[in-house]
Amino acid sequence: MARGWVWAYEGYDPEKERLREALCTLGNGYFATRGAAPETPAAEKHYPGTYVAGCYNRLTSSVQGRQVENEDVVNLPNWLPLRYRIRPAGSRPGPWLTPDHAYLVDHRQWLDLRGGILNRRSVYEDRAGRRLTVEQERLVHMGDPHLAALHTVFTAKGWSGELEVESGIDGDIRNNGVARYRELADRHLIGWETGTEPGSMVWLRCRTVESDIGIALAARTVASCGPERNGDHRAEPEQQPRAVHQTLRLPIAPDSGAVVDKTVALHTSRDPAIGSPLRAAVSAVGEAPAYVRVRASHRRAWADLWQQVKIEVLGEPGHILRLHLFHVLQTLSPHTAELDVGVPARGLHGEAYRGHVFWDELFVLPFLNLHLPEVSRGLLDYRHRRLPAACAAARAVGREGAMYPWQSAAEGREETQELHLNPRSGRWLPDRSRLQHHVGSAVAYNVWQYCQATGDTEYLYSKGAEMVMQIARFWADSAQWDASVGRYRIRGVVGPDEYHDAYPDSEAAGLDDNTYTNVTAAWVLARAGELCRALPPSRCEQLLEMIRLDPAELERWDDISRRLYVPHHRGVISQFAGYGDLEELDWDGYRQRYGDIRRLDRILEAEGDTVNRYQASKQADVLMLGYLFSPKELAALFRRLGHALDDDVWREAVDYYVGRTSHGSTLSSLVHAWVLARVHRDEAWAYCEEALIGDVADIQGGTTEEGIHLGAMAGTLDFVQRGMTGLDTRDDALWLAPATLPQLSKFRMRLRFRRHWDVDLRLRAERLRIAVPDSERPGVRVRLDGSAYVIEPGEARWLELPDDMPGGS
Repeated sequence: MARGWVWAYEGYDPEKERLREALCTLGNGYFATRGAAPETPAAEKHYPGTYVAGCYNRLTSSVQGRQVENEDVVNLPNWLPLRYRIRPAGSRPGPWLTPDHAYLVDHRQWLDLRGGILNRRSVYEDRAGRRLTVEQERLVHMGDPHLAALHTVFTAKGWSGELEVESGIDGDIRNNGVARYRELADRHLIGWETGTEPGSMVWLRCRTVESDIGIALAARTVASCGPERNGDHRAEPEQQPRAVHQTLRLPIAPDSGAVVDKTVALHTSRDPAIGSPLRAAVSAVGEAPAYVRVRASHRRAWADLWQQVKIEVLGEPGHILRLHLFHVLQTLSPHTAELDVGVPARGLHGEAYRGHVFWDELFVLPFLNLHLPEVSRGLLDYRHRRLPAACAAARAVGREGAMYPWQSAAEGREETQELHLNPRSGRWLPDRSRLQHHVGSAVAYNVWQYCQATGDTEYLYSKGAEMVMQIARFWADSAQWDASVGRYRIRGVVGPDEYHDAYPDSEAAGLDDNTYTNVTAAWVLARAGELCRALPPSRCEQLLEMIRLDPAELERWDDISRRLYVPHHRGVISQFAGYGDLEELDWDGYRQRYGDIRRLDRILEAEGDTVNRYQASKQADVLMLGYLFSPKELAALFRRLGHALDDDVWREAVDYYVGRTSHGSTLSSLVHAWVLARVHRDEAWAYCEEALIGDVADIQGGTTEEGIHLGAMAGTLDFVQRGMTGLDTRDDALWLAPATLPQLSKFRMRLRFRRHWDVDLRLRAERLRIAVPDSERPGVRVRLDGSAYVIEPGEARWLELPDDMPGGS
């Protein structure tokens, strides 16, 4: 198998086991299971976790004398347990074998990315020289979203006797995969029941405490051993209050190993077209074919998916990008389009951020739009279904329109915690990140991008228009006229830089005129007006009537979109009003003292200080504008707001903030790479490389084991797809302005653009090749450096790149 399709770990390293478990997670968009060893229960070094998309539960905890509610994605019953030990002829049973046991002499695990299978090979040798080799395959079925399987082959060397295998389902599960949450309530499951069915099947069902979601798992474990690979090796199952298992005793001898196959089904009461989760799970396992056929159909489903989503990059960057794409597809697969779920910031890979939905979709949907647009539409529907909750949230604070929550889960209410723990100081502190109202602009941006990429005007003129208009209405109602500056101002917000949530020594939360917030609000207001003009008159009237909007309001929206305040200091765009008055930080001094200062906020708080006093940002804030908008589009936005933004002004802003950012978010290096590729190309690769290895090397220091950073992974893919090509989709054309890095100067991808399902785009040094498959559809319109082309169906054309690239469309 080609190395580019394998992600492997040699040897066993208990200190890195949780990281590997996260990066070896298998999923199918409906549910995912971490890559934990089936032999080991949850412990300090191991954390098995199974998560169903959208399966949340709410619990109340006591924190510093306050009752605090948190809604979490639920760690469901563990279907993995399968442990084993040997009983040599004439001897007592040996110990249960796990990778942590001293008998382990060899260990390797690897992901087959092409086939979606996790492989493990372990060799154990006891003091008498008796060896047992264990080879295992694991899959979470990409075709049937409710199925999973374990296939284990045992081989004896130097002994014969009996192999004892115990297989089961463990329902005694808590949410304790994130250390800083462990003081909080973590028991989300109640009402356990267990049972058996004919045919070597056991089952377990339970439900969530508050959301009352019914959960059922059924497992069939069958074995074969000896040359004929047959025989009845079942044992009576043992039912416990919160678990069920069965034990198999298998004869084994050198050169005649044993095979154990475990097939599992998982259903919840949220699933459509079922009466009972338990009946559905039992039926699915009963009808599931033998492992070899389950494996074959699973691999076919992955092959189909890889055909739909193809991006090829050479070398080690390409290897990492393929892993990133693998995890994006496991979290957001075609099955996701049929579910009522959003984009979980940490995938379905762990419990960090409680499985909540943030603005990370801003880094995910632009990639999916050009490969799996039906998934993008399903994710936008998640936001549309929660539009009433967003409007209710706005009314609760005296505003019109829709105020989307910074953290969303099942209901669309604000799920951001009110307190957060600083592990350095041990103190619980107020959490003001719910003031990041710019998440609404991200929702509107994603609606617009999806409709531009797909040409789905039906969505734009219905659900999309409703969301964009209500978000615009919120921004219009948030803007206050300030005669002293002759501008509208938006006060009391937090921008993408979460370090700054108040002014120094101020009791009031929030900041005024965050540039990213104001500019994106102006963009939303402008797009809302454009949308009203584009709507057929009858539809426009219906929309305005539905949201009770007076047409006269649109004139005010247009005025606000041109006169929102963009603060500056000393000729530089300010992150927010007053940013330039803050103190400068001794960056070198803190790096010498602490080394890694990404989480500068925690360091300063532990010292009794606050980052609010300093010009020090957690992540890209002003520079996020360069991620969302091409240079020409951003310049036009500033011009609309009455400011000149030429290359020199933007470069000065980039230089200013690059040196004042600690990169406490994995998204920060991605955005900096994107921006620097067009401003200081020689500096961009260092940030791109950090974005690539952010999870695989766990550069944030222990965060990846709590769940991968899905936005960063998808963002690196989009960095190649749109960042390197300058690809923009608007006006029914592909706009291109390549700005390549030497390390990524050759790549290939296939895109779905509007009516064309397989547009092939290749970049080779100074040339760009576009091929359009033969069909009855019109050609693809392309704009490159001011020139217009039409690539006809069945045509492939090489386009020479201008010498002065990078540029901007």
